[in-house]
Amino acid sequence: MGDLMFHSKELTQLALDLTTGISDQRRFERLLATVRNLFRCDASTLLVFREQKFVPLAMDGLADDVMGRHFEIEQHPRLEAIARAGDVVRFPADSQLPDPFDGLIESHEDQLHVHACVGLPLIVHERLVGALTIDGFDPHQFDAFSDDELRTVSALAAASLHNALLLEQLERLASSSPGELETLESHVQSQVEMIGTSKPMLQLKQEIEVVAETDMTTLILGETGVGKELVAAAIHQRSSRFQHPMVYLNCAALPETVAESELFGHVKGAFTGAISHRKGKFELADNGTLFLDEVGELSLTLQSKLLRVLQYGDLQRVGDDSSLKVNTRILAATNRDLNEEVKAGRFRADLYHRLSVFPVKVPPLRDRGNDTLLLAGHFIEQCRSKFGLQHLGLSPASQKALLSYQWPGNVRELEHSIHRATILAKAAARDKYIVLEPEHFGLQQRGQEENRPPSDMALQATLQETLQETLRPATGDLRVATEDFQRQMIQLALDESNGRWSAAARRLSLDAGNLHRLARRLGLK
Repeated sequence: MGDLMFHSKELTQLALDLTTGISDQRRFERLLATVRNLFRCDASTLLVFREQKFVPLAMDGLADDVMGRHFEIEQHPRLEAIARAGDVVRFPADSQLPDPFDGLIESHEDQLHVHACVGLPLIVHERLVGALTIDGFDPHQFDAFSDDELRTVSALAAASLHNALLLEQLERLASSSPGELETLESHVQSQVEMIGTSKPMLQLKQEIEVVAETDMTTLILGETGVGKELVAAAIHQRSSRFQHPMVYLNCAALPETVAESELFGHVKGAFTGAISHRKGKFELADNGTLFLDEVGELSLTLQSKLLRVLQYGDLQRVGDDSSLKVNTRILAATNRDLNEEVKAGRFRADLYHRLSVFPVKVPPLRDRGNDTLLLAGHFIEQCRSKFGLQHLGLSPASQKALLSYQWPGNVRELEHSIHRATILAKAAARDKYIVLEPEHFGLQQRGQEENRPPSDMALQATLQETLQETLRPATGDLRVATEDFQRQMIQLALDESNGRWSAAARRLSLDAGNLHRLARRLGLK
């Protein structure tokens, strides 16, 4: 028998935590602290299993960016083995299966390969709900512990996680109507995740929960790139309308000549080219949600017509004298100060007051502290998967640089920076352990020049440098290669423009509306 018999106090405390009123996060942290005391491990992680992914809920001993990563089991053989096993999994010290936490254990960044690894699948009622991983650098670190002792810890961890998930589901049930219950579980599983644990993000999540339960028109405010569209999606998915569509419309990408038709629809013959009846966005979003992005860009004429729909709930298709009733919830977003726009006469005061029944302010990334590293981890895992890399990490120096940079382009700029840094690091890599260093980001230089747009020649030089590696294989599907090239150009132009679509369009010599449409077709929006 191992040493667990001498630690009944810790195991008893784990059991007691299941019935106490402490928060889920505090319970998870105490669980991992106990695991570390019991096994003297170098790192441990508690993960929840959702949609064929393991998502970290708590960790001990790992780099901060790990909490933002989502691990798809088909891309991580060790995690897949844990998910399929149904029992304790001990990986041999010489296992050739890549460890997702190699190079990510704090204070051991120079020791890239973890030697001792145990995976405990967390199973409740024969259903996998999560996993507990235990890692160490001594190949024989866990040899003294029997499988039965490990199963005891696994059972307690599974019960703790199951209680938290059950409470989450019960909270959803309490606010749902009977007709929604049968689809509730899948709804909870597929909800938009808002990554971040900072105080401003916790406040934002609370506001989302509050406003989602109502049908109030909501104005989402925030700088370019903070994630206003993600907030709108979260509000819709947590509302009673989640079974109906959320329709998106970028007001800045609407040419004045077609804007009214896009919003309200038209009838056959209403104008040249109107060869059939067409529903507008309001009708398409009936019983659901209409998200009007960049609403501050609407012309005064369209503002007046939008106001009528908000006031009376009816609309007229272009070319039709009859009215249609719609039951559409409006979410609107802008990076403009609409109060100042009203004073300047560019936005109707009555429409502003209609839209801002419940304003929600999305915090800029510079105010979110350690959330920057969580988001970096999320984007790093996406890039690791996209480029087919075994290991992709962030050096301590890069972590410091990311935390000190002001991010004028916010989350979107961070995403593009991670993407570009990955391409540069991959091109220079000499082995499978790719680490993003400060020089791959160039944040200091960018910070010095953020108020001075780079020249077209500089942008072209960046394109040439960044795309050289990715476009080296010039064989294959021409259409796919062309679309990849377009994605790279758009992302780099956005990055150099601090996430401003209008500025990026100018750099690419494109109409802003055409750029938005191209970006959607390429999956960038």
